[in-house]
Amino acid sequence: MEHEDSRLLMIIDRDCNQAQSVAKQASREGWRTVCVEDAESAIATLGTQEGMQLSAIVLDQSVPGDDVCELIAEMKTRRPALPIMMLTANTSPLLAVEAMRAGASDYLVKPVAPEKVMQAVNGATRRGSPQNELAPLTEKIKARGDFDSMIGAAPAFRNALAVAAKAARGHGYVLIEGENGTGKEMLVRAMQAASPRAKGPFKLIDVADLSASAIDSALFGHEKGAFAGAFDNQTGALQNCDGGTLALDSIDRLPLATQERLAEVIESKTVRPLGATYGFRIDTRILACCDSKLEGLVEAGLFSEALYGQLSATRIDVPPLRERATDIAALSRHFLAQIAEQPGLRQLGITDGAIALLAAFDWPGNVRQLQAVLFRAAVFTEGDALTSEDFPQLSSMVVPDRGSSGSRQSESAGVMLYAEDGNLRPLEEIEADVIRLAIGHYRGRMTEVARRLGIGRSTLYRKLSDLGIDNAA
Repeated sequence: MEHEDSRLLMIIDRDCNQAQSVAKQASREGWRTVCVEDAESAIATLGTQEGMQLSAIVLDQSVPGDDVCELIAEMKTRRPALPIMMLTANTSPLLAVEAMRAGASDYLVKPVAPEKVMQAVNGATRRGSPQNELAPLTEKIKARGDFDSMIGAAPAFRNALAVAAKAARGHGYVLIEGENGTGKEMLVRAMQAASPRAKGPFKLIDVADLSASAIDSALFGHEKGAFAGAFDNQTGALQNCDGGTLALDSIDRLPLATQERLAEVIESKTVRPLGATYGFRIDTRILACCDSKLEGLVEAGLFSEALYGQLSATRIDVPPLRERATDIAALSRHFLAQIAEQPGLRQLGITDGAIALLAAFDWPGNVRQLQAVLFRAAVFTEGDALTSEDFPQLSSMVVPDRGSSGSRQSESAGVMLYAEDGNLRPLEEIEADVIRLAIGHYRGRMTEVARRLGIGRSTLYRKLSDLGIDNAA
């Protein structure tokens, strides 16, 4: 068996700086690399002894230009199982569709951090994950940034939305915790759009995309000459967002010294640029996101207790997709409607069998991974509706009708009428499921839910109370 440290990555790129950055990150993660600058050299390398050891390819679209799909198809013909990640400055979904049909496993829009490139490479080559089916595609389709676009009726998810909607109307700091891909950034944008600061400045910074040396300057700014390479004054994000909102993703990636400095800024409401002897009064709201539980990091001494206390006055826990399997049907249809709007794609339905298969999977990449899988299936299907056959590698990972998975399949496909013992479920349980399904389908618009169910709004709210159903309307 090939050892992890022997994995070889070919980088096809004329940009030496970009190629070196990706190669350095790959080396840190146990990869060896070979770099080529043109299509001819790439094809030639595939036929060499070294080329036969390749585990993945990173291709910058600027190398073959308009012939990128031809190059991808040629490489896939020679090495069908080799994952190919395409880097491009073109944001057109049509190029993505054409590249994926040619054989690309993923595409990433530049500028992109080397860490993100390697995340895609690792996802496409990870053992135990089906290649070319569950590769973690980045979010190419821009979603609306409001609460109406947050799809789901699962109680834990609706509770998270309720807390977020209430917090959005205030000015306090908020900590949003949840696994990668659960929709934290989308929730941040919805909160910003619904806040009193909606018309103020807004910036979202992913700390994971910044080097340790650049973080302080990006947040606090710097004076000319503050450090080597500081040739001009720079205003930091905290000052630029005065009167508005600064969203910080991967807040746990801040160095401890930066955490303490940020806590001081929050306490004093004054930011001092690096190298400056003066400061600026600011009124900047901070929305922080984290993939892990910050409380545990505080207890381990890895995160500032002062900063945690300031950020967690309101804490929102976004549940993983595996805990809201009943939302998969509504999410899938929502994503397919978005995908249909992209050039080169069309409106597709999805069968109950396909929904049941999707509901039986655990989704380690959460909602983002579901969107990626649907995007890929929509690219390659020839039918008018996605069926379970459009997810062949996913099918190989799911054992149908096994324990709770079977129950999740039935729930997600619609409303389950029968219990596992073969008897009909109580009417109260079925009614509760129908109401939850309607809330998710109509995105929490309770007037529409009541109208479609043929009952009055007051009757609906009485049933919500009687059945113990939470909502965020």
